[in-house]
Amino acid sequence: MEITAADVAKLRKMTGAGMMDCKAALKDANGDFDKAKDIIREKGKLVADKRADRTATEGVVVYKINGQKGYMLCLACETDFVAKNEEFGKSAEAILDVAVSGDFADLDSLLGKVSDMVAEKSGQTGEKVELPFYARIEAPFIDAYVHTNRKLGSIIGFSKTIPAEVAHDVCMQATAMAPVSIDKGDVPKAILDKEFEIGREQARQEGKPEAMLDKIAEGKLAKYIKENTLVNQALVKNPKVTVAEFIAEADKDAKVVAYKRFSLND
Repeated sequence: MEITAADVAKLRKMTGAGMMDCKAALKDANGDFDKAKDIIREKGKLVADKRADRTATEGVVVYKINGQKGYMLCLACETDFVAKNEEFGKSAEAILDVAVSGDFADLDSLLGKVSDMVAEKSGQTGEKVELPFYARIEAPFIDAYVHTNRKLGSIIGFSKTIPAEVAHDVCMQATAMAPVSIDKGDVPKAILDKEFEIGREQARQEGKPEAMLDKIAEGKLAKYIKENTLVNQALVKNPKVTVAEFIAEADKDAKVVAYKRFSLND
């Protein structure tokens, strides 16, 4: 069967794959576009398998807020060249649209729906493409921020509506300062235990008396919590106040109730 240039162009528009890949797929499928799309998709899986040992350290972070629900994900690839391609960004947005329409709760459930889309993108780009992060939050008021390089971002839920500029500043704070949690009570016990032991060992290395190690470690842990929990951090824009105080200045009853952050560089 003759494969025309128009056929190849049509399949390329449908899949985003290269011209030669589209022509080969159409030949293998005897001109059947549905079969050709499956071949392209399967090729994507094969590319992904071959590149399983590669590192996807570039990509884009995207988000969408839908009423009282917020969604954020990262579509990762190998090179900055691919990450900055307009079509790659559109693919990330397409996957995000699936996440929003399906209201998926976590990454595993979303991957069950979009794994073929991710694999197909790997076939189109010739790179390892993966979905390393997805988060969904619910709150009365939600805002988000993605850095201009599109490699990191945060999505935050508040207990009530607050001024947009305040929410924006809090999201920028979280993105820049990478807090481990919202407040002390949200810090995983494993992290608290690890930081306490680090503090004890530092004090021991400084020659402090054994009887004082726990007290010194508690002080160091308190400092860690202040510097690494969102509401207790000093506000970057005004270090004289904490993030919690900054929010309270806008609305004394408003609280941060949900927080997710992702960075490709972490």
